[in-house]
Amino acid sequence: MSQVPGSATNVDATAVNTIEWLSQPATTIVVPVYQRQYRWDIGGCEQLLADVRAVADAEPTTMHFIGSILSAAASDPDSQDLVLIDGQQRITTLMLLIAALHHSIRGTDPDLAAELARVLVRQDAPDRTKLRPHREWADLFEDVVLDRHDTPRPESRFDDNYAFFRSQVSPDEAPRIWRGIRKLEHVSITLGAGANAQQIFESLNSTGEPLRDHELIHNYILMGLSHEQQTRIEDEFWLPIERATGDQIAGFWRHYLIMTTGREVTVAGERGVYDAFRAQVPRVDVDTLRTLATGWRTFAEAYAVLLDPSREPDPDISRQLAYVNTFGRGMYPLVLRAYHDHRAGLLDRAGLIDLLEHVQALLLRRQIVGLGNDRLVARLCRAREQGQDALIHAISRITPSDERIRVALKYGDLPYAAYVLGRIAGVASPAGLDVEHVFPLAPGDEWSGDGIRRFADLSDDEQNSHRALAQSLGNMTLLEQPLAERTFGASFPDKRAAYAASAVGITRELAEADAWGTAAIAARTVALTERLLQIWRRPATTLIDDDGLTPVLDAKRRRGWPRGWEREFEYVEYRGEHWEVHDVKYLFNRVFRRLWADARDDVVAYSARRGGPLFPEKAWNGQWDELDGSTFLYMGWDSKYMLAAVQGVLEQAGVAHEVFVKYSYLGAAM
Repeated sequence: MSQVPGSATNVDATAVNTIEWLSQPATTIVVPVYQRQYRWDIGGCEQLLADVRAVADAEPTTMHFIGSILSAAASDPDSQDLVLIDGQQRITTLMLLIAALHHSIRGTDPDLAAELARVLVRQDAPDRTKLRPHREWADLFEDVVLDRHDTPRPESRFDDNYAFFRSQVSPDEAPRIWRGIRKLEHVSITLGAGANAQQIFESLNSTGEPLRDHELIHNYILMGLSHEQQTRIEDEFWLPIERATGDQIAGFWRHYLIMTTGREVTVAGERGVYDAFRAQVPRVDVDTLRTLATGWRTFAEAYAVLLDPSREPDPDISRQLAYVNTFGRGMYPLVLRAYHDHRAGLLDRAGLIDLLEHVQALLLRRQIVGLGNDRLVARLCRAREQGQDALIHAISRITPSDERIRVALKYGDLPYAAYVLGRIAGVASPAGLDVEHVFPLAPGDEWSGDGIRRFADLSDDEQNSHRALAQSLGNMTLLEQPLAERTFGASFPDKRAAYAASAVGITRELAEADAWGTAAIAARTVALTERLLQIWRRPATTLIDDDGLTPVLDAKRRRGWPRGWEREFEYVEYRGEHWEVHDVKYLFNRVFRRLWADARDDVVAYSARRGGPLFPEKAWNGQWDELDGSTFLYMGWDSKYMLAAVQGVLEQAGVAHEVFVKYSYLGAAM
């Protein structure tokens, strides 16, 4: 046969309906031995099910594209099998969803059950599935899909994901899900004998850059609109958002979602921002979309001022926003809401400045005592939704006390030295000023604090004592750059004239000292610490110190079961009770058991809304715990789903704010 110039001779690519492709009697798919193990988790299953539901409810002509499926003919000329080179994860998960549908309706809807069976089971071998995974786990897969209970087997990811689908799709919804599944399509790429399968696989999976979260959000917003509607939304909303946020647009969406959901949004290793956006913003009509987009644009314009506080016309607010930026952007979700509300007339000027001061005090004090500032902002956003008093109480609860600050500053290093010294000194801007170490960080042998004893003459202990205090508050000040250049490394008596000539008050005070050493440093640290405590005040509320605890709503959802998961927590604080609970699985079991006794209606309502984890019978193989004779708790979920269920049922019961986890050293490092 002659070939068309430029056409491929060893690759055939055709757009096909996925279910029609799988339902063909001759279609039998084998996963080659070099393929990786099946690894989709419940998060991927949730996404697939959401896509199926969305396309099921769309217009009849709307289809959902699941990508390309790459296969090749089996090397055995007598075999009709297709060797699946790329697409294993998607096809396997789809088969598990279809199996869950089949098992839920086979006793009530024989016609639909027959349609589903044609996708799952080989016609020539009813005890074999049409998809045959790697031989190491093929039997596990077939036991799940064919619902075989006669032989014991180890649990697998197949069981977990099948259980998720089984729990989420009721028999009544099965026709709707099947309608959506039949609207899936893909590009079937079949390789000829002369094609290099590995080369093509690498080309499909290694070229190009994956879409980033904000690009996925952009596509999601515009998908399904007419060209005219897309153009209007793009011009009126998306482009202004891009102009306002610039290269920080990804950060804007993450901070916006933390602000609006009150939950941390992860970004590393997964599409956390996009997934959170989809969960919050379902498909809507164009008028509703315009209303939502108006809000996004308004918040983006406020976000631009946070990024560049000089855009704010009020000099005091501008200065406070710049102060907050000293600590990075971790508090932007809370600050964005407050600043937006101020611009909208919902928060007065004094209230905004007061909040910004509280934020700075929180971040600085925690830094001084060595506490991290990660994963704080979501809990504060939740508290703000309960009112100003709840927010101030929440800030106070995690702000270290005056006593801890005094102890930490006595010998510890001063963080953000230019910012702290500038505010203590009352300078309008630290521009043109250097952070000056009265006792130098690297003193020479001739350095002297009193003009009599050289540094080289001090004992080892005396020298070490000086070095230990070199970065402390009492040994640091601000000095104009020309003066700092003249006095660099000089002995204290030689610096006094430069200090006296400074326009910075706390620096001029140094000129009055007769000598400089550890006693003088300690005394000045005490004096400046009291000024610091007045500027960065802790809110005057009931003092509670829970700096080592993490609200359960902010606990980290981890994928799978990472190494060390059995010792993730030191303990759990449940409404004032101390629980010796060290892992997510035990926490899941204990919380549901406790709420089954204390708030049964809430547990039932949560499970009914989420499709589990409570069931009236052990409907499939896996780990189960009996709550009573007619209610069973399924324990076969992955860790991410279990923690999400713990958080959700505690919120349903109204007690989530009273539950905290204490991470172990291992858990903090995971």
